[in-house]
Amino acid sequence: MDGLINRFARFVLPLCCFLAAGGAAAQSADLIISNATIYGLDEADSIVVDDGKIVFIGKGEAVRTYRSPDTVWLDVEQAFVMPGFIDNHNHVFEAASSAGGNCELSLDAGLMEQIPYLTYCRQQAQSDGWLMGYGFSLDAILSTGQAHTPLEVIDSIFPKRPVVLMEQTSHSMWVNSAALALAGIDKQSPNPQGGVILKDEKTGELNGILLDNAGDIVMELAWNQLEEKFEQSYLGLLAGLDAAAAHGITTIGDGRLYWKRGWFEVWQQAEQNGDLTARVSLRPWIYPQEPMSAQLAFLKGIQSSDPQRLLRVDQVKMYSDGIIINGTAKTLAPYLNTYLPAYPNGLHYIPPQAMADWLDALRQIGYGAHIHAIGDAAVHASLNAIESVRRQGSRHPYTLTHVELVDPSDLPRFSQLSVTADFQVGSDYVAAHDHQWAEYFLGLKRAKALMNVNALFKTGANVTLSSDWNVHSINPLVGIANSLIMDATGLPDIHTAIDAYTINAAKSLGLEALTGSIAVGKSADLVILSDDITLMPITQVPETSVLMTLLQGEIVFDASR
Repeated sequence: MDGLINRFARFVLPLCCFLAAGGAAAQSADLIISNATIYGLDEADSIVVDDGKIVFIGKGEAVRTYRSPDTVWLDVEQAFVMPGFIDNHNHVFEAASSAGGNCELSLDAGLMEQIPYLTYCRQQAQSDGWLMGYGFSLDAILSTGQAHTPLEVIDSIFPKRPVVLMEQTSHSMWVNSAALALAGIDKQSPNPQGGVILKDEKTGELNGILLDNAGDIVMELAWNQLEEKFEQSYLGLLAGLDAAAAHGITTIGDGRLYWKRGWFEVWQQAEQNGDLTARVSLRPWIYPQEPMSAQLAFLKGIQSSDPQRLLRVDQVKMYSDGIIINGTAKTLAPYLNTYLPAYPNGLHYIPPQAMADWLDALRQIGYGAHIHAIGDAAVHASLNAIESVRRQGSRHPYTLTHVELVDPSDLPRFSQLSVTADFQVGSDYVAAHDHQWAEYFLGLKRAKALMNVNALFKTGANVTLSSDWNVHSINPLVGIANSLIMDATGLPDIHTAIDAYTINAAKSLGLEALTGSIAVGKSADLVILSDDITLMPITQVPETSVLMTLLQGEIVFDASR
């Protein structure tokens, strides 16, 4: 391993000018990567880069014509050069940030078992303002037969200071009475669009759990009260970008931009400071409870499809529904068991007709959409909305992400409507197709139908893989390997899996002409790996080392440094 890394310590200057075909004028090159194993290009061993773009791919004397005194020559000694990975759904802004709080609970602990963790958080608190944290499991703290509600327990530890704690999926929040009061929530409060305020089944009193958008509203209130909010957010963003670069990721589809939390301004500053180490497609969040007109005015003002910028803002993030374990994913058939008897089929964040209206209004100001859809009813409604806007002439990219449960009749519609299906398979239980956890909610038949990547791939749909970091591993090699370990429900071969993390993801982002493959004229967005992952056992793929990551021909990660 040391030898593989140390070999990149040698940067040999130079080569010469090249003479283009047909006797065109000479042109110098900034960088030549030589002696490489290049993915998909067996007849070439060198890539020539100038002004951030690939200008030549070849070998031998043809490469030497590109030399000049200023050219950087990089001999990679047969390392494996691939297109940079494109993570189509990554919460890079907040995944590595401390801005969301440092109070960490136990994922496996029951309600009373969380008391020591809550007590420790209180002892470590540095101020009397909002306390934020994360890490509990909803089913563990809502298990039956408990003497106290989650609200009573958290109030006993935090009687005055407002507290909001994010559940490990981010789709529910545990809050205390002080937080509820500041948010103006009491037992008479109506459920906000896309969310539910849970109450004790026996007493009708609030129990301290807010599902989906009800929790998002309180978290946003807390986030906007952060001390040094901008500074904390900026440092968190840089940490996330560092992690992405270290894993060979050169393009990111932002998982969700909460623009009312000041996140857009942080991204803008990072771009202005030259701190971006990836091309990023920002996806402003559509707030389900807010009027459309004000949101459209903001979105129109920030829209940008400029190919010269590393930041693009031409897709939004919308939620069609919630998640299965909360009972908020929208399903065609009722849940067998749910926390929400008033919503036996789950709920929509954005109702079907409203989604069609949104997509049409967004189409007119230059936006496509990346739509969270987990339940089969949410997938169906989202496809209907996209079909409606396609009839209006929209050619923008549309993606449904997660797509955990899809009705068989909707499978061919992805390809027919040019809709990308984006999956996250970077956890062991997904690779093993172990969805026993869902049987309690959906029954055996529907649980077995979850996460069938292959079913959509076989229809000809554009299929992408992404991390949803930090829900799953950020490492694209884990996702690639897992998609093959899944066997009948996964992708058929390593090349298809690589496509799902490169060129297919570029298509989902509308960037396929710019990046996603190694070709003359495209941006030199590359990852250099220690070994050829197409020739090794699938189980070893995740252990492959990223030696170097290049964005537009510039090194943004170097394992030797």
